[in-house]
Amino acid sequence: MTLDGTNTWILREPGAESSIVVDPGPLHDDHLDAVAEAAGRVEAVVVTHHHLDHTEAARSFAERMGCGVRGLDPEQCWRSEPLSDGEVLDVAGLSVQVLTTPGHTRDSVSLLVAADGALLTGDMVLGRGTTVIVHPDGDLGSYFDSLAKMQALVTEGRATSLWPAHGPVLPDAAGILDHYRVHRLQRLGQVESALGRLGLSAEQLPPDVAEEPGLARRVVEVVYADVDESLWLAAESSVRAQLAYLATR
Repeated sequence: MTLDGTNTWILREPGAESSIVVDPGPLHDDHLDAVAEAAGRVEAVVVTHHHLDHTEAARSFAERMGCGVRGLDPEQCWRSEPLSDGEVLDVAGLSVQVLTTPGHTRDSVSLLVAADGALLTGDMVLGRGTTVIVHPDGDLGSYFDSLAKMQALVTEGRATSLWPAHGPVLPDAAGILDHYRVHRLQRLGQVESALGRLGLSAEQLPPDVAEEPGLARRVVEVVYADVDESLWLAAESSVRAQLAYLATR
């Protein structure tokens, strides 16, 4: 589920001593020692969302480095205020803009380093494959809105590459974001077709359809028939989000 593990990004202006550390990750001592050595003086630890593979070490690492933890969710913050949409983090000449990008989770944020055309996406975009949207914390309508927000940055020329929290850097931001949007739309079409085979239509779905026992599983068995069954549990969570979207579209 985490590909190669969680990417921890150290953001620092060339020649400066102070940095921002993004997503310290889990409590792996060797990893955290390496981050501390490379980061120098850390002004803030920033988490892109609340999942433990990003946040487990956040507070202990911040205590070690003498700084606070910032995230969109106040519960993830320590000795610091929550992040806000459009806020610019300035550290020793480095400017990083905060963008609220809910969808994967309610509290997902992305970070724009405009000087490099780099957009840190957290789990909204992965270095390989596509991200899972787990209902109800994940929301497909919000996800589409956030993809559009990211695409606007690309159209404006402010973002050219994507730096995900899992997997390699993606140099073609425009192509990847378009692929993500098209992929989601294709999956929605497949879910609608599966509903038809089950004698249902999107127009008939009740608002609480995502909670209906067994329905998401039956859809998974149709849509993901060619996918290893070990991935069906994650797929089922994603289908619940798709059903909720179709019911309220």
